[in-house]
Amino acid sequence: MKTLIFLSASGAELSGLCCTVVFPGLSSQQAEDETPRDPAWSLLPDCGLEVELLVKGRSDLGEVAPEIKASERRTAVAIADLEWREMEADDYGTNEAQDSDFPTAERSRLQEMLSLLGLETYQAQKLSLQDALQISSDSMRNWAPQAPKDLPWNFLRKLQALNAEARNTTMVLDVPLDARPMEKESQMEEEIIYWDAADDISADIYSFSELPTPDTPVNPLDLLCALLLSSDGFLQQEIVLKMSLCQFALPLVLPDSENHYHTFLLWALRAVVRTWWAQPPRGVGGLREDSAVLSRAPTFAFVRMEVSSNSKSQLLNAVLSPSHRPRDCFWHRDLSVGTNPREIADGLVEVSWFLPSGREDLDVFPEPVAFLNLRGDIGSHWLQFKLLTEISSAVFILTDNISRKDYKLLYSLRGSATKYYFILSPYRGKRNTNLRFLNKLIPVLKMDHSHVLVKVSSTDSAGFVRRVRSIVAHVARSPCRRLSVEEMAHAARKLGLRVDEDCDECQRAKQRMERITRRIKDCDAYRRDELWLQGDPWRKAAQVEKELCQAQRAGDPPDKGRAELGHRLLELRAQQNRQDPAWGLQEFIAGISSASLAEKQYFLRWMEWGLARVAQPRPRQPPETILSLRPKHCGMVDFGELLWPEPLGVEHFLREMGQFYEAESCLVEAGKLPACQRRFAHFPGLALELLLKGLPLELIDGSTLSTPLRWVTGLLKELHVRLERRSRLVVLSALGAPGTGKSTLLNTMFGLRFATGRGCGPRGAFMQLVTVAESFSQDLGCDHILVIDSGGLIGGALTAAGERFELEASLATLLMGLSNVTVVSLAETRDIPPAVLHAFLRLEKTGHVPNYQFVYQNLQDACAPGPRPRDRRPLLDPPGDVSRASAQMEKQGDGIRTLADLAFCDPEKQHVWHIPGLWHGVPPMAAVSLGYSEAIFELKRCLLENIRNGLSNQNKNIQQLIELVRRL
Repeated sequence: MKTLIFLSASGAELSGLCCTVVFPGLSSQQAEDETPRDPAWSLLPDCGLEVELLVKGRSDLGEVAPEIKASERRTAVAIADLEWREMEADDYGTNEAQDSDFPTAERSRLQEMLSLLGLETYQAQKLSLQDALQISSDSMRNWAPQAPKDLPWNFLRKLQALNAEARNTTMVLDVPLDARPMEKESQMEEEIIYWDAADDISADIYSFSELPTPDTPVNPLDLLCALLLSSDGFLQQEIVLKMSLCQFALPLVLPDSENHYHTFLLWALRAVVRTWWAQPPRGVGGLREDSAVLSRAPTFAFVRMEVSSNSKSQLLNAVLSPSHRPRDCFWHRDLSVGTNPREIADGLVEVSWFLPSGREDLDVFPEPVAFLNLRGDIGSHWLQFKLLTEISSAVFILTDNISRKDYKLLYSLRGSATKYYFILSPYRGKRNTNLRFLNKLIPVLKMDHSHVLVKVSSTDSAGFVRRVRSIVAHVARSPCRRLSVEEMAHAARKLGLRVDEDCDECQRAKQRMERITRRIKDCDAYRRDELWLQGDPWRKAAQVEKELCQAQRAGDPPDKGRAELGHRLLELRAQQNRQDPAWGLQEFIAGISSASLAEKQYFLRWMEWGLARVAQPRPRQPPETILSLRPKHCGMVDFGELLWPEPLGVEHFLREMGQFYEAESCLVEAGKLPACQRRFAHFPGLALELLLKGLPLELIDGSTLSTPLRWVTGLLKELHVRLERRSRLVVLSALGAPGTGKSTLLNTMFGLRFATGRGCGPRGAFMQLVTVAESFSQDLGCDHILVIDSGGLIGGALTAAGERFELEASLATLLMGLSNVTVVSLAETRDIPPAVLHAFLRLEKTGHVPNYQFVYQNLQDACAPGPRPRDRRPLLDPPGDVSRASAQMEKQGDGIRTLADLAFCDPEKQHVWHIPGLWHGVPPMAAVSLGYSEAIFELKRCLLENIRNGLSNQNKNIQQLIELVRRL
């Protein structure tokens, strides 16, 4: 038997397949029908078969990539029937048949995609979060990718900056357009190719199914899948978290055609936290915050069966968006580069949520609703579709035709508790066949005719979206399945999918966390009864140390008073040293002492989430206040301690370790304890491992407003030993009143993990380390950047506040004195905290003038492109009464100068930045504004340029920093 195939291709991709199948003994009408009678159909294996495939550049079936391109579009009747027979033999329950169809081609396609993107080297040793966050020369320029291997790094850089254009995978080539070689497929036009039956037809077909050439952008979903497959669990988590802030749909099931198994991404979604307005049936509504994997919601899946003229992703975006605020949560074919064929992303399941804000004009649903989107058709990805049917409240199936094979597939779902809806396009479908099979499926799937929706080109799109929404709302209101992502993972395990959280290291870390948190019933009581060194003992010791320091600075002789203070300090430290670590702290120390680096990281993440779950519910504000504040992470209100109590966190366990180390070191220094009897000398080394892996470590205790000097010095000494020859540091600090967005600014610039939110984070100053790539360190002049976030330390106390103001001014002086670069985050143009200005004037007398950058963030102006000269002027005007009072404290009397007179603030230079509001729209469904992302990138570029040009004074090595900490 010979098969004649005519090809006419105008591009690298075969865009459609029309086939005529001639069966002996069948009329032409029967041959055209996809469901011939069984007697004739049964003759197929025994009869001669002549198949004529006419492949055109565009078929009448629409923009559908052929089967030979995506391994899932089966429009050729003969091929479809062969697969149907294989599925029938397997009872339609698995996808083994389709997995074995083209295994070699699928495997090579994944490997070729990884090679094209330069990610093949990260299959054995996965790409880590630290690799992705390194400062390099690319960090200083707004570069466009010029080769496919640039795409992953460009995507990561834009995603770190919360840039909504991260999914744009277009490239800019250096080669002029007319100088590029003619594409191979253009030379094939009008050629007729014949194959003999003895030839390897599939291999010949695949020779025409090439990956994109370098000047063709890669499909964004392929790029995402390739990057996730090449990343470790912690980088995956960071990618998903940043995607959620950009309001992108998140990957839920990651396909892996190379290894023929798929991964349910439970761990990757763990870090996503959702905030929404909850309106109970009775009573006043309130703002609720919960983990995305733990909160339950009705879930609606949208899938495609064979060919559909309607776009699932466009429909989903329309359902999720108010009519006047369109959103592109799901990438679709009408976006730029959206039409590029998917090579490895078919089988990907994405998830997105609608979250109400409490505003009727924006809320299309009154409660949170989850939406799932399966890329590719259900016949080729039966395992993923089976999962969706078991976790969804309702499934919407988009198709143009229902064939006999499709009927058999759907018939196997009989008895399912899920509701099913069909969205048909009869314009390209076969009306009679569809009706015949729909009538058979209605009793099987427990549907009625209202479950069948028809959408053609003349259908009112807005009205159709309203109808789909009304169905979703009706199902959500009625008793229906409501699952969390964690519960969905149980269903995935039963179906044989791999869950990323099930590795041994992750599970051991989780079990240790649960042993610790199970004993925490009340956070305040736990801190008081279990973490006893950081309560009153630490406050008393800190107060005595301050008095000793003040006496030494005053130059007082070592009289009886100083000796008494020293004796009292040793007594307090001896009391602390006589204590043993509580059981919970011992478990914590065992967790961060694990021989496995990955298990340490898993344990820390689990502890963060576990402690957040046991924390007491936070008080919430009335809706009018919340809506006036608008975005999380970027409020301009000073959230005080009374409204937002400090939660129990990992930093309290590390603070307790620091106090054990402080007490022991103090006694050793005084000769009261032999060095050989030390028990806690290894604690700084344990904490340093966490700093190197991205955990913020406390520099100043927010409860006592004191610096544990010996503990911080021990950390820096360990850092010096660990970094060896790469110990040149630049210190960058951020100061400002709470709620001015400084922590979010630092996180966005450098990919850091400083606590953000409405004042709910820890109130200390924290430091994180950013590594400079070795290839760039010589040019930049440093090996690492130590970033310090002042947290809620600088609260804006007035000079009349007495001791509180003096404490804030001292802390601001300390942080700025350590810094090469200081970013001052402001809420208003005249809102320089008095303590910060006081530190300016104090440091100016010492001759230490860091490079200063003032950042003014404005909620109301979400579309400003960047720094604007007219916004610099108010900061350069003469200071007001508060500034005058600060200057008088420095005994400058009437000689008050404007900020423009100070050396660090030249009105002609860009020292003052206007940053647009963080959100584009109203949270919780708002994405980060493009203006915010671009302005933060420009600020980062300026800071790095200043460091490279030496404007930040001499860079410090760690030994110099240790000495500076002691002196300050």
